[in-house]
Amino acid sequence: MITRRHFIQAAACAAATIAAPRAFALGNPSYPSRSVKWVVPYAPGGATDLLSRLLCQRLSDRLGQTFVVENKPGAGSNIGTQAVISSAPDGYTLLLTSTANAINASFDPALPYDFARGIVPVAGVARIPLVLVVNNDLPVKSVADFIAYAKANPGKVSIASSGIGTSLHLSGELFKSMAAVEFTHVPYRGSAPGLTDVMSRQIQGMFDNVTSSFELVRAGKLRALGVTTRERSEILPDVPAIADTLPGYETSSFYGVGAPHDTPREIVDLLNREIDAALSDAGIKGRIAELGAVPLHGNAVEFGGMLTAETDRWRKVVELSGIRKD
Repeated sequence: MITRRHFIQAAACAAATIAAPRAFALGNPSYPSRSVKWVVPYAPGGATDLLSRLLCQRLSDRLGQTFVVENKPGAGSNIGTQAVISSAPDGYTLLLTSTANAINASFDPALPYDFARGIVPVAGVARIPLVLVVNNDLPVKSVADFIAYAKANPGKVSIASSGIGTSLHLSGELFKSMAAVEFTHVPYRGSAPGLTDVMSRQIQGMFDNVTSSFELVRAGKLRALGVTTRERSEILPDVPAIADTLPGYETSSFYGVGAPHDTPREIVDLLNREIDAALSDAGIKGRIAELGAVPLHGNAVEFGGMLTAETDRWRKVVELSGIRKD
């Protein structure tokens, strides 16, 4: 017979389980017991901050402790990445991983850490297509037109990027190699000044994340020729894939979450489940879509496989370009 006391105890346990979706049976019932630092290795502002703050708010609400975004910019994401790798593997310091980590593994021979060994993959966040944009005076309307123009005007085409060794730069280098064309690379300190010079006709074109360029395309300030992913971007549905003209061409930017090596598996799995669930939340999905990004779902092992594949993909592009950090 169930006594009144047993009924009350059972009800209390059920309520606690509903209120705390942390899967306490995992063996680490105290996590998180204090605030968690979410390191973004870039300056404040832009897609990295927006994505991080959206997820941190969700995790704070779900797990009962504050997840705090901390910006640690510098050295192409290396400062923030090394800070996390050097942190205690207890789940209280996380890293917003990105394409830069995959590129730097081969682009920077003097890298002071081994990313693959220093960071355990936690969860994917989003993938963002790049888009080839040109100024409105350039007499081209398609990727095929651009290739033909570059071949007919050697030395007269300049392509901007957000810096040497970035995904924007190396996407251009891959295009140049596959299309057998030549153009001058002009690195800037960030995407915005490069886009400004393309719009002002000082530069002919640029490979840029759709996040920072789609509104300029929609406003008619830039002309979009092709996206770098195999599929079209939902935010620029009328722009074809570059691969339609150059079969096999594909690049993108991605973001995910990592933690210091040896972080307990139960903490990694808990964070993965919560982040993956957050990416299915209607409000967060909507905000991600507004950025032109695509959510990256999957468990920690699957995200680790993606990191390995991306690192290998960008290593081949770095080798093809023959460019490395001095």
